[in-house]
Amino acid sequence: MTAGTAGDRLARLLNLVPYLLARPGIELAEAAADLGVSDKQLREDLELLWVCGLPGYGPGDLIDMSFDGDRVTVTYDAGIDRPLRLTPDEATALVVALRMLLETPGVSDPDAIERALKKIEQAALLDQAPPIAVGMPGGDERLEGLRAMLERGNALRISYYSAARDVSTERVVDPMRLLSVSGRSYLEAWCRSAEAVRLFRVDRIDALEELAERSAPPEHAEGKDFADGVFQPDPALPLMTLKVSRGGRWITEYYPCESVVEVSPDEWVVSMRVHDMDWARRFALGLGPQVTVVGPSTLADAVRESALGALATYT
Repeated sequence: MTAGTAGDRLARLLNLVPYLLARPGIELAEAAADLGVSDKQLREDLELLWVCGLPGYGPGDLIDMSFDGDRVTVTYDAGIDRPLRLTPDEATALVVALRMLLETPGVSDPDAIERALKKIEQAALLDQAPPIAVGMPGGDERLEGLRAMLERGNALRISYYSAARDVSTERVVDPMRLLSVSGRSYLEAWCRSAEAVRLFRVDRIDALEELAERSAPPEHAEGKDFADGVFQPDPALPLMTLKVSRGGRWITEYYPCESVVEVSPDEWVVSMRVHDMDWARRFALGLGPQVTVVGPSTLADAVRESALGALATYT
């Protein structure tokens, strides 16, 4: 069996500690069979539990276990067996997050969220709504319109700007869901032009028209798991390598990197996978003197030609 989505794993981890507490010394194979996962996945879950616990995250704060051959016993549960007590700030943060989920069509059970909201508000005595506006990032009129269109279930004609290719295209899509990833709102839909599931940033949809026909994604169209972010590097994608100075190191925190090598205190060599080499050209140009393209050579040539062309306009 597969490990499932990040949500499935979270639910399994929350159940794993009380399960092990009730069965000290249980064999890993038996636990894996009970939980419906492989031995390998269970070991990975246990390794993750080792870095979970209470604020402070030092010795005495984290969940701890002991192993005797293929048997495991929880020796410290970090208080997971005690009833949860929320501070007003913690309760408000949960309420805000749940209200945002409630506004996101197609990604959750609204009835379950409503019940959880009511319980948290009653337990924490939150009789009033949070004193801040709660909504998905980019919650403008376009997002509200998209949400209404998804609820009506019709296909859409959109004009979309692709930053990777620096072009705008018009296409007909069959909406699947709206979601928020890393602080941005996206429409996930079946694109009839590409004949595949595509993700469209809401703030890059230039025009939007609701069609009379119903949205009908094919049966094999499946939404993706974006728990690790929108861009998930594929080893088959081209590899871009840059020499980065101190001023450009921030890119390693904002973009998935294949490798980061510190050549000297003032220079790093950074490699990352890219979908589109034209995007890579514009990316390197935008960083200016903070980076030097190491490879591929075709990218270095393209950056050089573009820079020389820009300089020529000044003469």
